[in-house]
Amino acid sequence: MAAQSYDVIVIGAGPGGYVAAIRAAQLGLKTCIVEREHMGGICLNWGCIPTKALLRSSEVFHLMERAKDFGLKAENIGYDLDAVVKRSRGVAKQLSSGIGHLMKKNKIDVVMGEASLPSKGKVSVKTDKGTEELTAKNIVLATGARARELPGLEADGDLVWTYKHALQPPRMPKKLLVIGSGAIGIEFASFYNTLGADTTVVEVMDRVLPVEDAEISAFAKKAFVKQGMKIMEKAMVKQLDRGKGKVTAHIEVGGKVEKQEFDTVISAVGIVGNVEGLGLEELGVKVDRTHVVTDEYCRTGVDGLYAIGDIAGAPWLAHKASHEGVMVAELIAGKHAHPVKPESIAGCTYCQPQVASVGYSEAKAKELGYDIKVGRFPFIGNGKAIALGEAEGMVKTIFDAKTGELLGAHMVGAEVTELIQGYVVGRQLETTEEDLMNTVFPHPTLSEMMHESVLDAYGRVIHM
Repeated sequence: MAAQSYDVIVIGAGPGGYVAAIRAAQLGLKTCIVEREHMGGICLNWGCIPTKALLRSSEVFHLMERAKDFGLKAENIGYDLDAVVKRSRGVAKQLSSGIGHLMKKNKIDVVMGEASLPSKGKVSVKTDKGTEELTAKNIVLATGARARELPGLEADGDLVWTYKHALQPPRMPKKLLVIGSGAIGIEFASFYNTLGADTTVVEVMDRVLPVEDAEISAFAKKAFVKQGMKIMEKAMVKQLDRGKGKVTAHIEVGGKVEKQEFDTVISAVGIVGNVEGLGLEELGVKVDRTHVVTDEYCRTGVDGLYAIGDIAGAPWLAHKASHEGVMVAELIAGKHAHPVKPESIAGCTYCQPQVASVGYSEAKAKELGYDIKVGRFPFIGNGKAIALGEAEGMVKTIFDAKTGELLGAHMVGAEVTELIQGYVVGRQLETTEEDLMNTVFPHPTLSEMMHESVLDAYGRVIHM
């Protein structure tokens, strides 16, 4: 039987993959998507969406505990962990099912199975019914990534967890160790700490949330410690001794190794790209530390073969993958595609308090040689923040002193993951400080702090 032929085959149905397939279909290209596990990929099933559902539950629980602050009464406050997890899985399932509907709506063929590329323009898929051969002029790799596991710190699902285990916990941890304070690690630390786990975070770098602006990291750390977390920076877990119901962690800090006991460990030490078994080396695709090397248009160097999302490197964000999916589909269709600029992509961490940023940190801007102006505004100076009972936080903006270009924006506090998009749009439109100063922000809103931070950078702040 002749191989089924397509204009575009997308391998992987995560945010980048399914968006690439939809956009290709919209542009009139005959499209097929291959997925080995579940529609929606890690993001919808085991990442972005279910973690936010868990964090929402812990946020509401935290507010219930503060009921008295709002003039309310709530007694015998508690939670049902199984019900919290069940809600999270239900949210993930609802969205994952929706992807299947979108495939049908856009007349995209779906093949469930494990794909490999035996030769240029060909895809072989191992399915439950056998092997299916497909061909296409253009192939888009969107196979994503998985949790990195360090030797000796491997997850077992009982005492040592990855994010997947932490999303469906067999029990509520009493004494928890989180290894790594990037977005994944600090979100789980925040969730379990809020629900009462005695939580310790170990970070090998000199500060928590190391990709964020140093001032924001310091502010967040102070909040985490106030909530009862123990933060160990410039520290490394060298060994885990597993016993019955407990783990003894050997933690090196300051040149000395100390032993601490925990009942649960979450390892969140980064990710590795899903590049195995695809046949990339034989095709001549360059792979660097488990990630496919591409140009700014996600081209691999092999004609007609693209790589998008987590498999193609940092930043490892679903919204970056989705935008790359659109760009690649439009490139294939002969449209004028705009490359994705990593420095204009927002990063969001949904801990308590939230952290969000876009563009350069203060240190990076200085390193690049910019003469800068920096503005700051605290949540305590904002009426809406005080009314919400969320007066801890700050907004920081960084401008090129010569041109007024918005170089970076950094936030910590309530709802900043929603606020950051205002600055993202500003950077996309090449906004200057004058544009932002002349913009009328609605009152009373948290967004007014964005305005005040800009004003502060130029000595014009009003409410501080």
